[in-house]
Amino acid sequence: MSAAENSFVSHLIEMRDRLLRAVLAVVIIFIALFPWAQDIYALLAQPMLAALPEGGQMIATEVTTPFFVPIKVTMMAAFLLAMPWVFYQAWAFVAPGLYQHERRIGVPLVIASVILFLLGMAFAYFLVFPVVFGFVVGVAPEGVAVMTDIGKYLDFVMTLFMAFGITFEVPVAVVLLVKMGMVSIAKLREIRPYVIVGAFVVGAIFTPPDIISQFMLAVPLWILYEIGILVSVLITRPKPKEDADYTPMSESEMDSELDRIEAEARMSEPGPAQSDAPDQEIADLNPPR
Repeated sequence: MSAAENSFVSHLIEMRDRLLRAVLAVVIIFIALFPWAQDIYALLAQPMLAALPEGGQMIATEVTTPFFVPIKVTMMAAFLLAMPWVFYQAWAFVAPGLYQHERRIGVPLVIASVILFLLGMAFAYFLVFPVVFGFVVGVAPEGVAVMTDIGKYLDFVMTLFMAFGITFEVPVAVVLLVKMGMVSIAKLREIRPYVIVGAFVVGAIFTPPDIISQFMLAVPLWILYEIGILVSVLITRPKPKEDADYTPMSESEMDSELDRIEAEARMSEPGPAQSDAPDQEIADLNPPR
């Protein structure tokens, strides 16, 4: 087996080990939380239950839903608690292949990604859910009892959690694009109007059809985009002075410089008179007979 094949196999083994460690951490936390699975689901359902009229409740339309939905919620909670360890395992796998400056910026970005994702979920839970569920219950026709299925409710809140969690990752994405040289800060400022329009389109797609929840997703996305630009400006190092003052030569200046170099080279070469002098001296010493 060649050295390249050995290296590839070793990378596969390390990736397997890192993945197993991450999965094991999630499983251990899930087992620890399992006895409180019903309480964890009740905590997740609290915003909806608080918005229901007095005496309102949620329902289960399938036989196994009352068992599996709390299990899914507990698994999600276990993954969130294990997220720092999971991200660490991913970072430990890719870090040896990065340059030193990439490592310096990688660690803060990984930490910021975890914190921002959790902040996005918290923003959705504490601020968005009460508004959304209050709107849904408020627009229900008279005589209609709002009784949401717990499985459908879980799917809905998971969609909003993902939408707001990914939205709060916008500053990290902006910083990465700038540091990788894929886009300039001036270009980010130039496309600001398109980003604002796109933020409201995303808000209309991932939130219920009320203008308040749409604004609650679009406005943070816009603000986080501006924060990403500000952070990019702060961490982008200015060019050295000599590089900043340097201007490339024009075509005419380059031709003149080449002509000067060629002229100096011709002047340094021995001329005809100098090269013929030794032959002339030999001829004078041996005159023709």
